[in-house]
Amino acid sequence: MHRGEPPVTRRARGRVPRGWLLMACIGLVALALRTPIVAVAPVLGDLRADLGLSAAAAGLLTTIPVLCFALASPLVAPGIRRFGVEFSITATLLGVLAGMVLRSAGTITATMLGTVVIGLAITVGNIAVPLLIRRDFPPRRYGAATGLYTAALNIGSTLAALLTAPIAAAAGWRIALASSAAAVVVGVGVWLLTVRGRGALVPAREPRPAGEAVRPRGGRWAAAGLAAGFAGQAFAFYGVTAWLPTLLVDVVGMTTVAAGAASSFFQVFAIAGALGVPLAARRLSTVTVAAAVGVTWLALPLGLLLAPAQWWAWTALGGVAQGGGITVIFIAIMQLAHDSASAGRLSAVVQGTGYGVGALAPTVLGFVQARSGSWSVSLLVVLAATATYLVCTTLAVRGVAARRR
Repeated sequence: MHRGEPPVTRRARGRVPRGWLLMACIGLVALALRTPIVAVAPVLGDLRADLGLSAAAAGLLTTIPVLCFALASPLVAPGIRRFGVEFSITATLLGVLAGMVLRSAGTITATMLGTVVIGLAITVGNIAVPLLIRRDFPPRRYGAATGLYTAALNIGSTLAALLTAPIAAAAGWRIALASSAAAVVVGVGVWLLTVRGRGALVPAREPRPAGEAVRPRGGRWAAAGLAAGFAGQAFAFYGVTAWLPTLLVDVVGMTTVAAGAASSFFQVFAIAGALGVPLAARRLSTVTVAAAVGVTWLALPLGLLLAPAQWWAWTALGGVAQGGGITVIFIAIMQLAHDSASAGRLSAVVQGTGYGVGALAPTVLGFVQARSGSWSVSLLVVLAATATYLVCTTLAVRGVAARRR
């Protein structure tokens, strides 16, 4: 138990069993937080042709959720404290499910509105799941639970990227987009069985910690470093995700199909990074792990600049880095915050800032490439983003580690 938490928190914890079942729940919830977003890209051409969407309007289908993350994150933390973590996660799952059904209804208005609902629901989950981990796991298990969470995010992305197109070819884009709701339905069922209490269905205010100590232990500099690091992480991730297939076609000479398959390295190897960070942190200091992840991030833009023929190595290293990078930041947030209330506020600020910058990445990199006529300048921008992650995250984690001693 964390110091400063009242006895009521112990009773609240008792509603949610610890151990493997809660771990499984976190993994299933995480699948629902990325699958609906990634599933759009493989069927974007069919969707545009059927609904008559312009390129700009179609781009909104992948941009809107990230904008929701940025704009709604600061508003989510107070709502979670008011309604409770359990109820918030239930609302996330049901909101994602409703949004997916609405998005597949078949009209432009329904598609856009469903996308907004999905984005807002996932924003709640982005904040609520790390809070659940911090509240219901001991500090020594923060890394393992967070690693599982971020690995499941990437597993969901990978499955959506691989399965959506074949399903669309067999049954149409509406069925393909709606089919990923299966993971959400399973998540809802397992979550309700796991919680076994009214908290999942009835709002219940999160207990406030005793006394006045609700501020982060690390202060503003560490929080600012984490926000800047997450901004670099998000910019590099969304920029590379959007443009890597096109870059491989233009620079390496791949076919479109081969480039799409090759870019999956970036998602698949993120699973190794997410699970590897907690294991590395058992033997090395968190500062060393953060720095190593940052250096690995640099390998992606530098490698594609200097030796693009070895794209497979650079995309794999970049995947490890992006999976490990978000894990490092989430663990640092949990360690920096003094209690659940401050963890929610800090997470909202860090994620709101990061996703706000990340939402700009596809447009910025596309603009730079169009103006320069070369991918080299765009890769230098990605290099600057990954360098920002390396410097800011390492310094922030160092500050957190110093204040914990």
